[in-house]
Amino acid sequence: MNRMMAIVEREMRKFFRSPALMLMAMTLPLVQLVILGNAFGGKVTNARMGVVDYDHGEEAVKIREAFAAVAVNIRTFDTVAYDNEEQARDDVRTGKIDAAVVIPAQYSRRVLAGESPRIGLVVDNSDQFVSGSIETEMQSLVDALNAPVVQPKVVSAISLDIVELYPYIEYMKFLLSGSIALAMYISVMIGGGMLYIDDKARGVHEGYLVTPITRLELVMGLNVAGALKAVLSGVSLTVIGSLLAGLGVIFHPAAILQLALLIVATSIAFNGMMFLLMVRVEDPLVPRAMFGVLNTLLFFPSGAIYPISAFPPWLRAIAIVDPFTYAVHGLKAILIKDGGWAAIQSDILFLFAFGIVSLAIATPLFKRTL
Repeated sequence: MNRMMAIVEREMRKFFRSPALMLMAMTLPLVQLVILGNAFGGKVTNARMGVVDYDHGEEAVKIREAFAAVAVNIRTFDTVAYDNEEQARDDVRTGKIDAAVVIPAQYSRRVLAGESPRIGLVVDNSDQFVSGSIETEMQSLVDALNAPVVQPKVVSAISLDIVELYPYIEYMKFLLSGSIALAMYISVMIGGGMLYIDDKARGVHEGYLVTPITRLELVMGLNVAGALKAVLSGVSLTVIGSLLAGLGVIFHPAAILQLALLIVATSIAFNGMMFLLMVRVEDPLVPRAMFGVLNTLLFFPSGAIYPISAFPPWLRAIAIVDPFTYAVHGLKAILIKDGGWAAIQSDILFLFAFGIVSLAIATPLFKRTL
């Protein structure tokens, strides 16, 4: 144990003598949290909607009044008047406006006659997010126009009452869990994988090999040190990110214990995975070349940015064995949902098991000789 702790002490001394290492491990996730958290996930506002009115009747006026209400209140779009449909279509195609509504001639007459009038909507569906928001808002307006002025005494239509368990969750809060896991992964990659290979290339491990230290002590010493570095990164980003996102859950004692255990489990899983990948690597350039591939392969399928339920089957298979998936799920359950121990126990068990199995496989692969 003393020999193992000596390795841990050396690795941590080297780590604290280079504070830039921790800063680099936290910079990318923090920048990602701030930039992506504010750039994505918000509601579309001030989109440009062209209106071509061939009718100019009473019912067409109601549509324009509804558009004005949208522009003043929820501000999804502002309207621009057009004289002809062709010019509106061209402006949608060239990006001058985002969509165009065409109110056909005789629209008011058809409404009053009950002849199923139609309204045209031209959208630029190359941007699915904006076009989807506009289509949703237009469908709401059409539903409101279709509602009878005098409601029947007996309601025959089926209605759906939606109950949302949580208040509106900003995208920065949604992204925070993935940013914490990414910070821990980068810390393991830089402070564990890359430094491990660099020390091997510089001959530091030759000094270990002439001592009576066992293979298990050497492996455990390196991984305990790596886990401590990842824990420091995880705790730091959890506190900073929660304050930036406006989450006060980090001040609750039960949540602190849950987060601490989950961060430790995640650090063990990430270190075990990284050590297993690097245990036989000799070239210092290999981990640098693997960084981008592993980041894409592990981070994006985890559900940190997009829900796993939308993935194709082969990508879901990757998510099932990806430790990122369980780290992100557990962090979301604590930081956003207040799910308690019941929500994270399976994540913690998987992460601990993944880390232990990875180290168990990597230890025999570690070469005790040059």
